[in-house]
Amino acid sequence: MTLDRAQFSRRGFLGLGVAAGVITLTACGSGAGSSDGPLVMTVWGGETDRATYQKRIDLLVKKYPELKVKLQLIPSESYAQKVQTMIAGGNGPDIMQVAENVNVYSSKNQLRPLDDLAKSAGLDLTERFGTIGTLYSYEDKLYAIPDRSGAMIVYYNKTLFEKKGIKAPTAEWTWDDTLDAFKELTEKGKTWGYGGAGWWPQWWSMAYQNGGAIIDANGKPTADSDEVVEALQWVGDLTFKHGVVPTKAQYADMGTDVGGDQAFAAGTVAVNATGFWAIAGQAESKFEWDIAPMWRGKKQAVASFGSGLAISRTAKNPDNAFKAIDFLTSPAPQQQIIAAAEDVPANLEVQKSEAFLKPAWMKSEVNMGVFAESSEFLFKAPFIPEWNEMLAAIDTATADFWLGKERSAKKALAALQKNLESIIKSAG
Repeated sequence: MTLDRAQFSRRGFLGLGVAAGVITLTACGSGAGSSDGPLVMTVWGGETDRATYQKRIDLLVKKYPELKVKLQLIPSESYAQKVQTMIAGGNGPDIMQVAENVNVYSSKNQLRPLDDLAKSAGLDLTERFGTIGTLYSYEDKLYAIPDRSGAMIVYYNKTLFEKKGIKAPTAEWTWDDTLDAFKELTEKGKTWGYGGAGWWPQWWSMAYQNGGAIIDANGKPTADSDEVVEALQWVGDLTFKHGVVPTKAQYADMGTDVGGDQAFAAGTVAVNATGFWAIAGQAESKFEWDIAPMWRGKKQAVASFGSGLAISRTAKNPDNAFKAIDFLTSPAPQQQIIAAAEDVPANLEVQKSEAFLKPAWMKSEVNMGVFAESSEFLFKAPFIPEWNEMLAAIDTATADFWLGKERSAKKALAALQKNLESIIKSAG
């Protein structure tokens, strides 16, 4: 995910990181790299992540005293390089956190396929995780088990909605319903109806709602399809035709690094589509707010933010590593994720539990059931091996479109299509 969004996210690969170095915590035992040594588990993140993973590991060791686990927290900016160096040296982590770039690893034979281990453990991925159970699959092989996963949701300013006499948004809102509401909520020079959809999970959601896809099921780029073009044009028109979304210049006038999350928290935009992490920014809100599921196009579709747990190809303890992953994604340890306000647990049972629906730290009445409801709408993003190159191509091809210099989504996506075809062909 892009840096301006990710600075508020503990999920994505560029999320909050520690300043430098690797923090190592050991549940028990010492030494690593042998079949009878401790499991090495690598993750990225900040202090909340470190503490929460450790609590979950402590539960694991309490359940299975024979398992030893050493947690390594690696700064996000150096995570990929560090774990790939470990794997190249024959000492890859037994358990490693992965996200959208999972198949950058798997395509290089750096991850162990988990299908047989999951089958032996009797792990029903659909039952435990719903539609994202096989999110981290590539070429019919499973490479990671979902661990944290929350749908993109809608934050809305209840105070403004009630003032305008607009009913709360629902999953049945259409694009027309949404645009009508945005227009009603926009007061020129004061508030905007919507925070915008310039980040790939946001506008991709519209594309999938419209029946499109950036990469089709066969791995072929389809970014310039009529469905994707129509969706991106609708998104761009919100800013440059209808004026219900701030331009980049208007956001810049609000302050340094201000985007939809910050503008919503300030009451400057009435609706914002983003992830779980924005809840923290609402702690001191001066207006009433709530969350709702994403609206629909021709169908319901919404992006998922999350990470999974994988096993490196050189792991010395693959069986025990999977035993640990199976436990870490079960209800009790997954409850620690929401108890710490770290993230949304991938486990659906936990998403529907009282521990999630009414967390002790929540000060407002918030409809947390939206996450479980939205889990049924999640689309499977194309986590292709060329993921990093694809995001760079998207940024390049759409840069002028988001600035309003190029108003035609068709032209922007034609350029993107050409770049994606080149990227994927050259990797073939």
